Amino acid sequence: QVQLVESGGGLVQAGGSLRLSCAASGLTFSSYRMGWFRQAPGKEREIVAAISSSGGITYYADSVKGRFTISRDNAKNTVYLQMNSLKPEDTAVYYCAATRRVGARAAGQYDYWGQGTQVTVSS
Repeated sequence: QVQLVESGGGLVQAGGSLRLSCAASGLTFSSYRMGWFRQAPGKEREIVAAISSSGGITYYADSVKGRFTISRDNAKNTVYLQMNSLKPEDTAVYYCAATRRVGARAAGQYDYWGQGTQVTVSS
């Protein structure tokens, strides 16, 4: 059974930093592209960042470029999202997701999802 478990969310002031982690089990982690998505109240789920199975290729939404960094450790079956210079508009539930589809960016292209972790940025 595939499990993705996020951690690291919390409450932070604007300009602060958080590091999210997502631990995967039940799948061959190194074969999966991983993505971080977020969903704010009343809004659709949107992609934040994604990383190829090897870690060599990354993608970032324009809204987080230069502030967020996605990385992975295939030996630990874990993907990370380092979030710096946080803004109130970054407030959302953050989800990690896994897919075998190369280059996937849409939520519908991801097969497995974590339960989400809340990130709240105060102004």
